[in-house]
Amino acid sequence: MNTKISIEGNGTMNSALRVAFATKDMEEINAHFGGAKEFVVYNVSKDGYEVSEVIKTDSADPEDDDKTDYRVRALKGVNIMYCESIGGTAAAKVIRAGIHPMKVSEPTPIEDILKTLVTMINGNPPPWIKNIIQMKTEHDVRQDRWQAES
Repeated sequence: MNTKISIEGNGTMNSALRVAFATKDMEEINAHFGGAKEFVVYNVSKDGYEVSEVIKTDSADPEDDDKTDYRVRALKGVNIMYCESIGGTAAAKVIRAGIHPMKVSEPTPIEDILKTLVTMINGNPPPWIKNIIQMKTEHDVRQDRWQAES
């Protein structure tokens, strides 16, 4: 059974990306997707980042396929997942769940990635990041022109 530990943020993260990090110590991306016992999830927006929750995935010995499905279900709602490594089959399942898997080549401080993401969002983010942020926007400006005409 996965455990979610909710952490109260200040709730000001509009259009935030939800980014999960496979970690052994809550400080670095240093775990393989399939072996990660926990994922720390952050909300990241142009204004900064805040911890959203910690998802514990150290489950009681499910089968290999079940373990992957279990982790994918636990990460529901996450947009990007960083890990040290991930197998092809697991990556395909993660992608099908609407999560973008990202690999780091060596243990990397989570804070470094968070700062890079904030800078990228404030600059010229790639189209797939723009799509995620716009999907999260509650007010769609395209509706304004229809309001004005009615």
